[in-house]
Parts: sequence; C-alpha cells; structure tokens
Amino acid sequence: MNLRRVDDSISVAPQIAAEDMGFLAEQGFSFVINNRPDEEESGQPEGESIRAAAEAAGLGYAAIPVTHAGFSSAQVEAMAAALAEANGPVLAYCRSGTRSCNLWALAEASRGGDPAEITAKAAQAGYDISGIRPLLDQLSGRA
Repeated sequence: MNLRRVDDSISVAPQIAAEDMGFLAEQGFSFVINNRPDEEESGQPEGESIRAAAEAAGLGYAAIPVTHAGFSSAQVEAMAAALAEANGPVLAYCRSGTRSCNLWALAEASRGGDPAEITAKAAQAGYDISGIRPLLDQLSGRA
C-alpha cells in the first residue's frame, strides 16, 4: 500500500482494499475517506466493501466520490465535515491519490488554512497542487 503522509492529520493513497483496514487501524488511522466513484475502473473494489471492512475494523468511513469532471462546493464541504468528524488521522484515497490530496487542500482552505502551507504540505507528499492555488486563496479568504 502506497500511503503518502500529508501531515499528522491526513495521508492519501491510491486505491485500497478491504483487506487493508486492519493494517490501517494498526497504524493509528481512525477514519477512511473514499474519493473514488464506484465502477470508475473495471475490477476496483466497491465502496460498500471498503465501508463494511472499515467499520468492522473500528474505523469511521465517508464516501465523497469525485469524478474527473472536477470538484463541487458540496464535495469540499463534505470533505471538511469528514475531516472535522475524524477522531484521529485520516486516510483518503482515490485511483492515484491526487483527487484526494486536491480535495483535502480545498477543504483545508475552506476552513481558513493558509494556502502556502497547504501547497507546501501537498508538495512534500509528492503532489503539485499549484494549479488550484488561486482557488485555495479564494476559499481561504486570502485572494
């Protein structure tokens, strides 16, 4: 499993499997956020199987699917709410981790996070989110 730590509160990853939930719980994660729509790719695990396994392992779970069409304000709000609900580190996943990192960044900015700090954290995790920097500035009220 390719986990990329963004900061102490969140890591992102490519597609995970139901079998990974025990490992995630052992690593101290408390919550899993699924940013991948079902049936995006043939053979990917269904979100329901991930949810059931997460809950069986004592992890919280939220599904906030994001297509390649982009992000909506409802998705940003849902991500911010899920992050606020978590009682410990979160793992968000999609096909590659990129959408999860971008949605985390947008949610953090919407909660008043510093866009420069958000961008730096994403870069340290291996994600270039400079393309959404103007939106981060706007959402944070720093535009």
